[in-house]
Amino acid sequence: MTAPTVTAQPGRATEPVSVAEPVCTADFAALAQRELPAEVWDFIAGGSGAELTMAANRAALDRIALVPRMPAGLAHCTTRAPLLGAPAALPLAVAPMAYQQLLHPDGESATARATTAAGVPFTLSMLSTRPVEEITALGARTWFQLYWLRDAGATEELARRAEAAGCEALVVTVDEPRIGRRLRDLRNGFALPTSVAAAHLDTAGTRRSRQRQAGVSAVAEHTAEAFAPGLSWDDLARLRESSGLPLVVKGVLDPRDVARAAEIGAQAVVVSNHGGRQLDGAAASVDLLAAASAAAPAHCQVLLDSGIRGGDDVLKALALGADGVLLGRPVLWGLAADGERGVRRVLDLLAAELRCALELAGCADPAAARALTVLGARPVDGPGTTGGAR
Repeated sequence: MTAPTVTAQPGRATEPVSVAEPVCTADFAALAQRELPAEVWDFIAGGSGAELTMAANRAALDRIALVPRMPAGLAHCTTRAPLLGAPAALPLAVAPMAYQQLLHPDGESATARATTAAGVPFTLSMLSTRPVEEITALGARTWFQLYWLRDAGATEELARRAEAAGCEALVVTVDEPRIGRRLRDLRNGFALPTSVAAAHLDTAGTRRSRQRQAGVSAVAEHTAEAFAPGLSWDDLARLRESSGLPLVVKGVLDPRDVARAAEIGAQAVVVSNHGGRQLDGAAASVDLLAAASAAAPAHCQVLLDSGIRGGDDVLKALALGADGVLLGRPVLWGLAADGERGVRRVLDLLAAELRCALELAGCADPAAARALTVLGARPVDGPGTTGGAR
């Protein structure tokens, strides 16, 4: 990688710097933007509407401050933590992200190999460009993400296929009955190139996702035809009963929905606003995290998604009650910049940042972060507010 000049980082104002060697995950944003066509960069970097929620995610994380406990007398610090009942090298899984061959020819295979090396789970998107069997064959600890399809039989078949392939969990995204109005994609008339296809959907739908039209996102048109807008709690309960895999409900913000997910048997929830890509004006995910954690019983883990950029963000999430986080866009930046090596470097940097943050906060492990005092967290008022701690 040569050294570009960084003039700005997504979500953070910066002075121009030269990136000879990335020293934080944000450095990869400039590398990725240089490598990608403008419309592909917009597809991964953009949010919905005026991108208010996308900006709010970062602003909320930046507002939070932690109070270290010193001297801590730490002779050893570990970043290891359990995720869905199995140990992980970090309290982190890679989020489900679609069409990764847009960013690098190896696509999801490169990301899976990098996550295996890093010792963290990889959530394979239903809209991946590589089939689930190929990913699990690489040895990746794989969670499989589902959108609810209009063809209920196809949804159930994908769940069975994921289980047969060796996936460890089903991650059902519940906040996308339809794709939000992503203005960058509409302005670009975004469509998939002929070299990219959704490996788990029908070929007719793939053809529609390639039909370019001014002022239209072909990807949004395709998913509007494929996704069922009427997903209900009963549907999720039936899936939980029919599948032998743990259920993760992704895309809840209200603590009442966290509690309901736990009631139907979800083993984890992901507090998420889809990275600011769905309802513009939705609350920042981290602002609901403490209330969501309080609403979840001990058997249901709470993960935070949306806006995570570094180890300090992970520590803040842990201090607010999360069991872990999902990492999204930085992984795509690494993939676009340098394939598998880029993703490995992103995950290595985040691991180093988290270890440093834990030590500087006086925490021997991720679980100890819950004892930290948190300042600047926005209180949640209204009928969804709950009190207490897990």
